[in-house]
Amino acid sequence: MIAWLVAAGVALLPVALGDRAARRLAGAAWTHRCPRAALALWQAIGLGAGLGAVGLGLVAAVAPLTAVFPHGAHTLAGQIVSGHGLDGLGPVQLAALTWSAGLMSWLLIHTVRTTARTIRERRRQRLLVDVVADHSPAHDAYVLPVAEHVAYCVPGRHRRIVLSRGTLELLSPQELQAVLGHERAHARGHHDLALLPFVALTHAFPWLACARTARQAVAVLVEMIADDHAGRAHGTLPLARALVRMAACAPGPAPAAFALADAGVVERLERLLSERRPPRWVPAAAYSTAGLLLGGPVAVLIAPLICVTF
Repeated sequence: MIAWLVAAGVALLPVALGDRAARRLAGAAWTHRCPRAALALWQAIGLGAGLGAVGLGLVAAVAPLTAVFPHGAHTLAGQIVSGHGLDGLGPVQLAALTWSAGLMSWLLIHTVRTTARTIRERRRQRLLVDVVADHSPAHDAYVLPVAEHVAYCVPGRHRRIVLSRGTLELLSPQELQAVLGHERAHARGHHDLALLPFVALTHAFPWLACARTARQAVAVLVEMIADDHAGRAHGTLPLARALVRMAACAPGPAPAAFALADAGVVERLERLLSERRPPRWVPAAAYSTAGLLLGGPVAVLIAPLICVTF
Protein backbone atom coordinates (compact mmCIF):
# COMPACT_ATOMS: atom_id res chain seq x y z
CA MET A 1 0.00 0.00 0.00
CA ILE A 2 2.93 2.35 0.68
CA ALA A 3 4.03 2.05 -2.94
CA TRP A 4 0.60 3.19 -4.10
CA LEU A 5 0.69 6.13 -1.69
CA VAL A 6 4.08 7.15 -3.09
CA ALA A 7 2.83 6.77 -6.67
CA ALA A 8 -0.15 9.03 -5.96
CA GLY A 9 1.79 11.55 -3.90
CA VAL A 10 4.83 12.05 -6.14
CA ALA A 11 2.93 14.47 -8.36
CA LEU A 12 2.24 16.70 -5.34
CA LEU A 13 5.96 17.44 -4.93
CA PRO A 14 5.99 20.52 -7.23
CA VAL A 15 3.06 22.01 -5.31
CA ALA A 16 4.70 21.17 -1.98
CA LEU A 17 7.82 23.10 -3.04
CA GLY A 18 5.70 26.23 -3.14
CA ASP A 19 5.51 29.38 -5.22
CA ARG A 20 9.25 30.03 -5.12
CA ALA A 21 9.91 26.84 -7.08
CA ALA A 22 7.07 27.68 -9.46
CA ARG A 23 8.55 31.11 -10.11
CA ARG A 24 11.97 29.61 -10.75
CA LEU A 25 10.47 27.26 -13.32
CA ALA A 26 8.49 30.08 -14.92
CA GLY A 27 11.63 32.20 -15.25
CA ALA A 28 13.97 29.42 -16.38
CA ALA A 29 15.70 30.28 -19.66
CA TRP A 30 15.08 26.85 -21.17
CA THR A 31 11.29 27.29 -20.93
CA HIS A 32 11.51 30.25 -23.31
CA ARG A 33 13.63 28.22 -25.74
CA CYS A 34 11.34 25.20 -25.58
CA PRO A 35 7.85 26.61 -24.97
CA ARG A 36 6.03 23.47 -26.11
CA ALA A 37 7.98 21.25 -23.74
CA ALA A 38 7.56 23.79 -20.93
CA LEU A 39 3.82 23.92 -21.56
CA ALA A 40 3.61 20.13 -21.42
CA LEU A 41 5.48 20.20 -18.11
CA TRP A 42 3.16 22.81 -16.61
CA GLN A 43 0.14 20.80 -17.77
CA ALA A 44 1.60 17.67 -16.19
CA ILE A 45 2.24 19.53 -12.94
CA GLY A 46 -1.33 20.84 -12.78
CA LEU A 47 -3.09 17.67 -13.87
CA GLY A 48 -0.77 15.43 -11.88
CA ALA A 49 -1.30 17.42 -8.69
CA GLY A 50 -5.07 17.20 -8.99
CA LEU A 51 -5.13 13.50 -9.84
CA GLY A 52 -2.47 12.77 -7.22
CA ALA A 53 -4.39 14.51 -4.44
CA VAL A 54 -7.55 12.60 -5.34
CA GLY A 55 -5.70 9.29 -5.67
CA LEU A 56 -3.89 9.81 -2.38
CA GLY A 57 -7.19 10.05 -0.55
CA LEU A 58 -8.57 6.97 -2.28
CA VAL A 59 -5.53 4.87 -1.45
CA ALA A 60 -5.65 5.94 2.19
CA ALA A 61 -9.40 5.34 2.37
CA VAL A 62 -9.30 1.67 1.32
CA ALA A 63 -6.15 0.78 3.26
CA PRO A 64 -7.99 -1.22 6.01
CA LEU A 65 -9.90 -3.34 3.49
CA THR A 66 -6.96 -5.09 1.81
CA ALA A 67 -3.19 -4.95 1.44
CA VAL A 68 -3.32 -4.03 -2.26
CA PHE A 69 -5.00 -0.82 -3.39
CA PRO A 70 -6.85 -2.08 -6.50
CA HIS A 71 -8.44 -4.92 -4.54
CA GLY A 72 -9.35 -2.49 -1.78
CA ALA A 73 -11.10 -0.25 -4.29
CA HIS A 74 -13.02 -3.26 -5.63
CA THR A 75 -13.97 -4.29 -2.09
CA LEU A 76 -15.26 -0.82 -1.27
CA ALA A 77 -17.24 -0.63 -4.51
CA GLY A 78 -18.69 -4.08 -3.82
CA GLN A 79 -19.74 -3.05 -0.33
CA ILE A 80 -21.50 0.04 -1.62
CA VAL A 81 -23.31 -1.91 -4.35
CA SER A 82 -24.38 -4.68 -1.94
CA GLY A 83 -25.73 -2.19 0.58
CA HIS A 84 -22.99 -2.52 3.21
CA GLY A 85 -21.86 1.04 2.62
CA LEU A 86 -18.57 2.08 4.18
CA ASP A 87 -18.20 -0.81 6.62
CA GLY A 88 -14.64 -1.30 7.80
CA LEU A 89 -13.57 2.30 7.37
CA GLY A 90 -12.49 4.27 10.42
CA PRO A 91 -12.66 8.06 10.95
CA VAL A 92 -9.31 8.62 9.20
CA GLN A 93 -10.36 6.58 6.17
CA LEU A 94 -13.73 8.32 6.00
CA ALA A 95 -11.97 11.68 6.11
CA ALA A 96 -9.65 10.58 3.29
CA LEU A 97 -12.60 9.42 1.18
CA THR A 98 -14.42 12.68 1.84
CA TRP A 99 -11.28 14.57 0.83
CA SER A 100 -11.08 12.79 -2.52
CA ALA A 101 -14.77 13.16 -3.30
CA GLY A 102 -14.84 16.79 -2.19
CA LEU A 103 -11.71 17.75 -4.10
CA MET A 104 -12.92 16.07 -7.27
CA SER A 105 -16.27 17.84 -7.01
CA TRP A 106 -14.62 21.19 -6.25
CA LEU A 107 -12.33 20.98 -9.27
CA LEU A 108 -15.15 19.81 -11.54
CA ILE A 109 -17.48 22.61 -10.41
CA HIS A 110 -14.90 25.32 -11.04
CA THR A 111 -13.87 23.82 -14.37
CA VAL A 112 -17.50 23.80 -15.53
CA ARG A 113 -18.07 27.33 -14.25
CA THR A 114 -14.94 28.66 -15.92
CA THR A 115 -15.81 26.93 -19.18
CA ALA A 116 -19.36 28.31 -19.14
CA ARG A 117 -18.10 31.80 -18.31
CA THR A 118 -15.54 31.62 -21.12
CA ILE A 119 -18.15 30.48 -23.66
CA ARG A 120 -20.49 33.33 -22.68
CA GLU A 121 -17.66 35.86 -22.95
CA ARG A 122 -16.68 34.56 -26.39
CA ARG A 123 -20.25 34.85 -27.63
CA ARG A 124 -20.46 38.40 -26.29
CA GLN A 125 -17.19 39.37 -27.97
CA ARG A 126 -18.17 37.78 -31.28
CA LEU A 127 -21.48 39.66 -31.20
CA LEU A 128 -19.74 42.95 -30.47
CA VAL A 129 -17.20 42.35 -33.23
CA ASP A 130 -19.91 41.45 -35.76
CA VAL A 131 -21.85 44.62 -34.88
CA VAL A 132 -18.99 47.10 -34.69
CA ALA A 133 -16.28 45.75 -37.02
CA ASP A 134 -16.19 45.33 -40.79
CA HIS A 135 -14.94 42.11 -42.31
CA SER A 136 -11.87 42.55 -44.49
CA PRO A 137 -11.59 39.76 -47.12
CA ALA A 138 -8.07 40.90 -47.95
CA HIS A 139 -6.89 40.09 -44.43
CA ASP A 140 -9.57 37.54 -43.49
CA ALA A 141 -10.06 39.59 -40.35
CA TYR A 142 -12.50 41.99 -38.74
CA VAL A 143 -11.44 45.63 -38.61
CA LEU A 144 -12.53 47.89 -35.76
CA PRO A 145 -12.97 51.57 -36.75
CA VAL A 146 -10.75 52.89 -33.95
CA ALA A 147 -7.35 54.56 -33.86
CA GLU A 148 -6.05 52.42 -31.00
CA HIS A 149 -3.55 49.70 -31.90
CA VAL A 150 -5.44 46.42 -31.45
CA ALA A 151 -4.85 42.90 -32.71
CA TYR A 152 -6.37 39.86 -31.06
CA CYS A 153 -8.18 36.59 -31.59
CA VAL A 154 -11.55 35.59 -30.23
CA PRO A 155 -11.06 31.80 -30.14
CA GLY A 156 -13.60 29.07 -30.54
CA ARG A 157 -15.50 27.28 -33.26
CA HIS A 158 -16.48 30.59 -34.89
CA ARG A 159 -13.21 32.39 -34.42
CA ARG A 160 -12.67 36.06 -35.09
CA ILE A 161 -9.32 37.63 -35.93
CA VAL A 162 -9.71 41.28 -34.99
CA LEU A 163 -7.59 44.27 -36.01
CA SER A 164 -8.12 47.98 -35.62
CA ARG A 165 -7.83 50.66 -38.26
CA GLY A 166 -4.96 52.05 -36.20
CA THR A 167 -3.09 48.75 -36.47
CA LEU A 168 -3.51 48.67 -40.24
CA GLU A 169 -2.07 52.17 -40.46
CA LEU A 170 0.75 51.46 -38.00
CA LEU A 171 2.27 48.27 -39.38
CA SER A 172 4.01 47.55 -42.65
CA PRO A 173 2.61 44.76 -44.86
CA GLN A 174 5.23 42.30 -43.60
CA GLU A 175 4.60 43.20 -39.97
CA LEU A 176 0.85 42.93 -40.45
CA GLN A 177 1.15 39.45 -41.96
CA ALA A 178 3.30 38.40 -39.00
CA VAL A 179 0.65 39.70 -36.60
CA LEU A 180 -2.10 37.87 -38.46
CA GLY A 181 -0.01 34.70 -38.48
CA HIS A 182 0.46 34.99 -34.72
CA GLU A 183 -3.27 35.33 -34.05
CA ARG A 184 -4.19 32.53 -36.47
CA ALA A 185 -1.71 30.29 -34.68
CA HIS A 186 -3.65 30.91 -31.46
CA ALA A 187 -6.87 29.90 -33.18
CA ARG A 188 -5.47 26.80 -34.91
CA GLY A 189 -3.62 25.66 -31.81
CA HIS A 190 -6.66 26.07 -29.53
CA HIS A 191 -4.43 27.86 -27.06
CA ASP A 192 -7.48 28.97 -25.12
CA LEU A 193 -8.05 25.32 -24.16
CA ALA A 194 -4.47 25.08 -22.88
CA LEU A 195 -5.01 28.11 -20.66
CA LEU A 196 -8.52 27.32 -19.45
CA PRO A 197 -7.61 24.65 -16.82
CA PHE A 198 -5.15 27.04 -15.20
CA VAL A 199 -7.78 29.77 -15.09
CA ALA A 200 -10.13 27.29 -13.42
CA LEU A 201 -7.39 26.33 -10.96
CA THR A 202 -6.87 29.93 -9.88
CA HIS A 203 -10.62 30.28 -9.30
CA ALA A 204 -10.74 27.03 -7.35
CA PHE A 205 -7.74 27.94 -5.18
CA PRO A 206 -7.37 31.74 -5.21
CA TRP A 207 -5.08 31.58 -2.16
CA LEU A 208 -2.61 29.27 -3.92
CA ALA A 209 0.20 31.50 -5.21
CA CYS A 210 1.75 28.79 -7.39
CA ALA A 211 -1.57 28.43 -9.26
CA ARG A 212 -1.40 32.11 -10.22
CA THR A 213 2.23 31.73 -11.22
CA ALA A 214 1.35 28.74 -13.42
CA ARG A 215 -1.44 30.66 -15.11
CA GLN A 216 0.87 33.59 -15.91
CA ALA A 217 3.62 31.28 -17.14
CA VAL A 218 1.28 29.35 -19.43
CA ALA A 219 -0.11 32.59 -20.86
CA VAL A 220 3.42 33.63 -21.87
CA LEU A 221 4.24 30.19 -23.27
CA VAL A 222 1.25 30.09 -25.60
CA GLU A 223 2.26 33.53 -26.86
CA MET A 224 5.74 32.19 -27.58
CA ILE A 225 4.33 29.15 -29.37
CA ALA A 226 2.25 31.46 -31.55
CA ASP A 227 5.36 33.59 -32.14
CA ASP A 228 7.18 30.50 -33.42
CA HIS A 229 4.43 29.73 -35.92
CA ALA A 230 4.34 33.32 -37.17
CA GLY A 231 8.14 33.58 -37.23
CA ARG A 232 8.55 30.49 -39.38
CA ALA A 233 5.99 31.73 -41.87
CA HIS A 234 6.78 35.44 -41.99
CA GLY A 235 10.16 35.90 -40.34
CA THR A 236 11.11 36.80 -36.79
CA LEU A 237 12.26 40.35 -37.47
CA PRO A 238 8.91 41.61 -38.86
CA LEU A 239 7.17 39.99 -35.90
CA ALA A 240 9.61 41.56 -33.44
CA ARG A 241 9.14 45.00 -35.00
CA ALA A 242 5.38 44.58 -34.84
CA LEU A 243 5.60 43.46 -31.23
CA VAL A 244 7.61 46.55 -30.28
CA ARG A 245 5.11 48.85 -31.93
CA MET A 246 2.06 47.03 -30.55
CA ALA A 247 3.54 46.95 -27.04
CA ALA A 248 2.84 50.67 -26.80
CA CYS A 249 -0.91 50.14 -27.26
CA ALA A 250 -3.47 50.03 -24.48
CA PRO A 251 -3.99 46.80 -22.48
CA GLY A 252 -5.48 43.95 -24.48
CA PRO A 253 -9.18 43.12 -24.64
CA ALA A 254 -11.13 40.71 -22.45
CA PRO A 255 -9.36 37.71 -20.88
CA ALA A 256 -11.00 35.26 -23.26
CA ALA A 257 -9.19 36.85 -26.22
CA PHE A 258 -5.54 36.55 -27.16
CA ALA A 259 -3.80 39.87 -27.84
CA LEU A 260 -0.46 40.29 -29.54
CA ALA A 261 1.22 42.38 -26.83
CA ASP A 262 -0.39 41.15 -23.65
CA ALA A 263 2.09 38.78 -21.99
CA GLY A 264 5.86 38.53 -21.54
CA VAL A 265 6.72 41.18 -24.14
CA VAL A 266 10.35 41.52 -23.08
CA GLU A 267 10.92 37.77 -22.91
CA ARG A 268 9.27 37.27 -26.28
CA LEU A 269 11.41 39.94 -27.90
CA GLU A 270 14.59 38.46 -26.46
CA ARG A 271 13.86 35.02 -27.86
CA LEU A 272 12.76 36.38 -31.26
CA LEU A 273 16.02 38.29 -31.62
CA SER A 274 18.22 35.50 -30.30
CA GLU A 275 19.60 32.69 -32.43
CA ARG A 276 20.51 30.42 -29.54
CA ARG A 277 18.93 27.00 -29.57
CA PRO A 278 18.83 24.65 -26.57
CA PRO A 279 20.39 21.17 -26.66
CA ARG A 280 18.01 18.42 -27.77
CA TRP A 281 18.12 16.78 -24.37
CA VAL A 282 16.38 19.77 -22.75
CA PRO A 283 12.91 19.17 -24.23
CA ALA A 284 13.43 15.42 -23.87
CA ALA A 285 14.10 15.90 -20.15
CA ALA A 286 11.02 18.10 -19.81
CA TYR A 287 8.75 15.57 -21.51
CA SER A 288 10.24 12.75 -19.43
CA THR A 289 9.63 14.68 -16.21
CA ALA A 290 6.06 15.36 -17.30
CA GLY A 291 5.55 11.66 -17.92
CA LEU A 292 6.93 10.76 -14.49
CA LEU A 293 4.69 13.26 -12.73
CA LEU A 294 1.59 11.95 -14.49
CA GLY A 295 2.50 8.27 -14.48
CA GLY A 296 1.97 7.62 -10.77
CA PRO A 297 -1.44 9.29 -10.31
CA VAL A 298 -2.77 7.88 -13.58
CA ALA A 299 -1.63 4.38 -12.58
CA VAL A 300 -3.41 4.72 -9.23
CA LEU A 301 -6.68 5.79 -10.82
CA ILE A 302 -6.76 3.27 -13.67
CA ALA A 303 -5.38 0.27 -11.75
CA PRO A 304 -8.80 -0.67 -10.27
CA LEU A 305 -10.36 -0.45 -13.73
CA ILE A 306 -7.67 -2.61 -15.30
CA CYS A 307 -7.92 -5.24 -12.58
CA VAL A 308 -11.66 -5.58 -13.23
CA THR A 309 -10.96 -6.89 -16.73
CA PHE A 310 -8.70 -9.71 -15.49
